[in-house]
Amino acid sequence: MKFSRRTATVAAIAGTTTLALVLTGCQTGGDETPSDEPITLTITTFGTMGIDSLYEAYEKEHPNITIEATNLENGGAARDDAYAKIAAGTGLSDVVAIEEGWLSTIREVSDAFVDLRDFGIEDHKSDWLDWKYAQGTDADGRVFGAGLDIGPQGLCFRGDLFEAAGLPGDRDGFAEAIGGANATWESFFEFGQEYTAKSGKAFFHHPSFFWNSFVNQQEEGYYKKDGTTLNIKDNAALKGQLNLIVDNANIGAGAPAWGATEQARNDEFAVYVCPSWMLGVVKGFYDAGTTGTGWDFADVLPGGAANWGGAFLGVSESSEHQKEAADLALWLASPEQQAAAFKVAGPFPSTLKGQELVADATDPFFNDAPTGEIFASRAKGVVAQVKGPEDSVIQDNVFGPVLDRINQGEITDGETAWNEAITLLDQLVKQ
Repeated sequence: MKFSRRTATVAAIAGTTTLALVLTGCQTGGDETPSDEPITLTITTFGTMGIDSLYEAYEKEHPNITIEATNLENGGAARDDAYAKIAAGTGLSDVVAIEEGWLSTIREVSDAFVDLRDFGIEDHKSDWLDWKYAQGTDADGRVFGAGLDIGPQGLCFRGDLFEAAGLPGDRDGFAEAIGGANATWESFFEFGQEYTAKSGKAFFHHPSFFWNSFVNQQEEGYYKKDGTTLNIKDNAALKGQLNLIVDNANIGAGAPAWGATEQARNDEFAVYVCPSWMLGVVKGFYDAGTTGTGWDFADVLPGGAANWGGAFLGVSESSEHQKEAADLALWLASPEQQAAAFKVAGPFPSTLKGQELVADATDPFFNDAPTGEIFASRAKGVVAQVKGPEDSVIQDNVFGPVLDRINQGEITDGETAWNEAITLLDQLVKQ
């Protein structure tokens, strides 16, 4: 049997703010005149991307189009859903959100998606950060994904809880207390230990966010720069960070990595690592429109700049309405819509104009923090890390279970944690 690139790769895989912006800037491509025939376009997204708030405006501008949306819990669920449907050869939505962590594998099956150059994306190539546009391009030069957001990281924190413990609770004071521009993970955890000692409360909700952030800060993450050679077993930096996390597990709340609503509302933790899209996650712990919760947002991250996540929109090759689906995807990825999504949920634009449009944005939920200014600052120095074919599997299924066991107090020494991760790596990832 002759396998296509797509078949072979999939076989391996199987083993709350009012919009303050005018919703304009529609990008369309191709020479076809849009049909007035009533059609339904399906779209699958994940997490809190903010673009769902834009569908109504698009339908109003295109009265013949109905958008049927599915939103999955997170990038891992979306990855599994997309891989299963690509393997089956049918079932992908017309428009599919793709997460940065599985780009490498998607590139190997990029012929499951149309080449957006056929629908005019190159006319707008200069809109995007160079590295973001390149991430959505395969080895043959096909553009399979239109970039949405990037994930520069800062720290969400409970200033009121810090102040109650006699520690700095304002943005600048908190940032300086953990080291400011020179903050390290060691100094961050030292602050956390002091907070827990003074307050009797946990500092963080789950250690996985610290792990993911640290990995993304490295020049090379789970893979070497060639994108195929694993970079884990002899990686002293990764092993050291896992040890540091184990040593500080005592100041964790033992909450789930995702869905810590009850713990947040009960003031059970005081800090949350926040790439831009994570602002929507924290807001989601509370009722829509809630303010005055004590949450704030600081321009600081231990260890320096890092990018965590970021999404793209692809158009399924099997779509019966490729032109209309591409028009929708490119409209949602345009600077104006990226800025509008940021206003709603926090995903920071990957387009230069989009970043300009949100430069003066503030967020009332986070104590009126100047989020546009902070994320622009946090984006400085970010370099796109090469992600390998099993990157998301390593994060979710190799280190994820180990971090869960640390979180629950089942693993209490770093050597055991590291050995368990390596065992899972050998079992789950082809080397």
